[in-house]
Amino acid sequence: QVQLVESGGGLVQAGGSLRLSCAASGLTFSQYTMGWFRQAPGKEREFVAAISWVAGNTRYADPVKGRFAISRDNAKNTVYLQMNSLKPEDTAVYYCAADRTIILPIGATQYDFWGQGTQVTVSS
Repeated sequence: QVQLVESGGGLVQAGGSLRLSCAASGLTFSQYTMGWFRQAPGKEREFVAAISWVAGNTRYADPVKGRFAISRDNAKNTVYLQMNSLKPEDTAVYYCAADRTIILPIGATQYDFWGQGTQVTVSS
């Protein structure tokens, strides 16, 4: 049974930082591309970042480029999202997801497994 468990969310002031973690179990983590998505109230779930299991290639959505960094620790079966210079518009529930392919998909339907999400709230 695959489980993805996010942590690290919370309330932070604009300009602050948070690091999200996603611990995976029940899958061969080193063979999965991992992604982060977010969903704000009344909006669709949107792609944030992804990291491939091949060569650690990464991909970011334009709104977070230069502010967020995705990384992974295969020994700990964990993927991270370092979020810096946070803005109120970054407020959302953040989800991690796993995909078996080697590409870096940005579509939510392309991912096989999902976590329950962690709330990030950025105050102005």
